[in-house]
Amino acid sequence: MELYRSHVLVCGGTGCTSSGSLTLEERFAVELEKHNLDKEVQVVRTGCFGLCEAGPIVIVYPEGSFYSRVEADQVERIVEEHLLKGRIVKDLLFEESVEEDTIKAIDEVGFYKKQMRIALRNCGVINPEDIEEYIALDGYKALGKALTEMSQEDVINSIKRSGLRGRGGGGFPSGLKWDFTYKAEGDVKYVACNADEGDPGAFMDRSILEGDPHALIEAMAIAAYAIGAEKGFVYVRAEYPIAVDRLSIAIEQAKEYGLLGTDIFGTGFNFDLEIRLGAGAFVCGEETALIASIEGFRGMPRPRPPFPAEKGIFGKPTLLNNVETYANVPRIILKGDEWFSSIGTEGSKGTKVFALGGKINNTGLVEVPMGTTLREVIYDIGGGIPNGKKFKAVQTGGPSGGCITEEMLDTEIDFDNLTAIGSMMGSGGMIVMDEDNCMVDIARFFLDFTVEESCGKCVPCREGTKRMLEILDRICEGKGTLEDIDALEALSSAITESSLCGLGQTAANPVVSTIKNFRHEYVEHVVDKRCSAGVCTDLLQYVINDKCIGCTACARVCPVSCIEGEVKQPHVIDQDKCIKCGACMDKCKFSAIDKK
Repeated sequence: MELYRSHVLVCGGTGCTSSGSLTLEERFAVELEKHNLDKEVQVVRTGCFGLCEAGPIVIVYPEGSFYSRVEADQVERIVEEHLLKGRIVKDLLFEESVEEDTIKAIDEVGFYKKQMRIALRNCGVINPEDIEEYIALDGYKALGKALTEMSQEDVINSIKRSGLRGRGGGGFPSGLKWDFTYKAEGDVKYVACNADEGDPGAFMDRSILEGDPHALIEAMAIAAYAIGAEKGFVYVRAEYPIAVDRLSIAIEQAKEYGLLGTDIFGTGFNFDLEIRLGAGAFVCGEETALIASIEGFRGMPRPRPPFPAEKGIFGKPTLLNNVETYANVPRIILKGDEWFSSIGTEGSKGTKVFALGGKINNTGLVEVPMGTTLREVIYDIGGGIPNGKKFKAVQTGGPSGGCITEEMLDTEIDFDNLTAIGSMMGSGGMIVMDEDNCMVDIARFFLDFTVEESCGKCVPCREGTKRMLEILDRICEGKGTLEDIDALEALSSAITESSLCGLGQTAANPVVSTIKNFRHEYVEHVVDKRCSAGVCTDLLQYVINDKCIGCTACARVCPVSCIEGEVKQPHVIDQDKCIKCGACMDKCKFSAIDKK
């Protein structure tokens, strides 16, 4: 085995890859060989480090030096200064990791301080394409323990006692689901993983697959043993090529090492795993639609009961959890259910991974203990709102969730608390909005997504959401009435109560929560024909104020020639011709144009 004095970890997650991290890898290899360091320093491609805002990220160990936004032409300096001469290149480090003369390691940076990584424990730590690195960090030890020291009932009871709840949206107790499937009658049973993850702004499951695919394989094998299954399916969207590739590699490696296949650990237990690619339909995140798609049919939900635990894939009892839920299982088996249940709140145990995005300084993946407040996530971990803007709302739960206002920021995050304030945990999307966001437009954005993704099977969802979107369009165009707001509330109630599946039953949540918390913005759009956030273009007016010096710069960039005036004289915008493009405001150097 080769020993290295230093390791250079290069983020290989989707975000950093799109920013050129693979080129960094190549440059490091060239520079290390040039300086005869290739036998002393190893370059490792990892999964996501979490702080996507700072990518591409490079971490150098043993120091833990956190280099951010690294460019290819900076690699030579890092190699020559840090790896050859032992001098950390301070000006390339993540800004927050440098404090006067002190250089902080990555785990001392504010973004990571309040995090507790269980599901993400190996992401950014190991090479996801090397099974031996996973094994070195206790990988497959939990599977060995389950197969050789625990009965099926022992495993299920451990998951029950842990308090683990499904991380895919509903928060159903995982141990109960496992128990139902175990007790269901059937000569063949299946385990399945929902890696479809279609929420806008959500990338938790993708990052686990990219950074720690063996954790999913091990967990599904444990689940298969517990319920009595020999076959599993991972349903993952085809738009996740890196995740699919690494999961495929991991499955083949597990087979080579005898950790998938027949007679695993010499116990007589057999288990195999297959990947099924989805075409990106959001509705296939619903369990019965997902099952239909695995079977080769169009992904459309069916009425329940029977539930998948009783009648799932090919009519057989099926256990279905999402990636994050499974990722917790090996640690629960290995460290004990008491350890896991000691984390979090009374009704929500463990941690939760959130994809933190929108108007936030530290965009990225966050894993925190249940009970952490929204304020801590947004300000202590997320770094607050950029450009000194004022916080307005945060949307949790994606298109199925709701907007949470500033007054609720001290709410402790768990399943029940988020539901109580009109939102939901969902799969873990957390989108932050500031004063420049229009809440009517936000509701329209999420509803437009839901309308596009509705499978069309049931009338309330298919037709009702379209009617709601038409009303929101009218309001944003300045053509709405106060009666339209009442109609939105009535439609929301009807669609929620009568839709077939969770997509339709939660489709109205963004509309309901924005009307509840920001009704004044709806009234403003309807009565005043005004969008104070300046987002709804049909309600905007660009007006030239008395700061205008007549430089004509605005007139020269106007695409419809709607600005008139003599040189060195104040100009005027013809509102009937103006298309509200904002080009004039962008060009003006004298703050002479107001957006009203």
